[in-house]
Amino acid sequence: METFSEHLREEAEGIWQVIFHHPFLREIEDGTLPEEKFRYYLSQDYHYLDAFAKAVGLVLAKAPDASTLQLLAQRVLRPVEKPLHKKLLELLGVDPLSVERTLLAPTNLAYMNHLLVTAALGGLSEVAAALLPCPWTYHEIGKRLGEVKHPVYGEWAAFYASGFLTESVEAWQALVDRAGAQASPTEREAMMEAFLLSSRYEYLFWEMAYRMESWPV
Repeated sequence: METFSEHLREEAEGIWQVIFHHPFLREIEDGTLPEEKFRYYLSQDYHYLDAFAKAVGLVLAKAPDASTLQLLAQRVLRPVEKPLHKKLLELLGVDPLSVERTLLAPTNLAYMNHLLVTAALGGLSEVAAALLPCPWTYHEIGKRLGEVKHPVYGEWAAFYASGFLTESVEAWQALVDRAGAQASPTEREAMMEAFLLSSRYEYLFWEMAYRMESWPV
């Protein structure tokens, strides 16, 4: 029997296929992506992860029981990507303090606000659905990337290819499946909308990084 997270994944298939074939990722794989684009991506993603962590904190406050709280606290709050970012920034010769002062791009700010507003105002099921596409798409990207020989991009790709996000993805899927099984039709629709919107933002994040998006004024 299909789980609700699998149903969400099916509905987002078209969006995710565009993500998997984005030129940013294809150029990472063959080592031709200009490093300034990767530096831009890392700087924006560094701040995005902070917003994701804040949204997770709001999710924990909505946990209805001890088992849900334990599931999230043990598997979701591990800051597995921050050490990776610090290592990659060091390899690129980027001062972490300069990253802290990075101006948020329009797309990044919009995505962060989407997660935080959903986490603050939505129910647990909707928030979980909104947060799932980020780790899940990265986990899938890691499985799809071939060997990356670039000294910096190879470190990044190897992290996701090694399955570091497996437990995180499984934790979110379990929460989404549990919530989806108990949700009303209206709640399930809200979960679908949140999942698809986050999936679209995942695509837009890669597009933002590839174009090195900036504010027009």
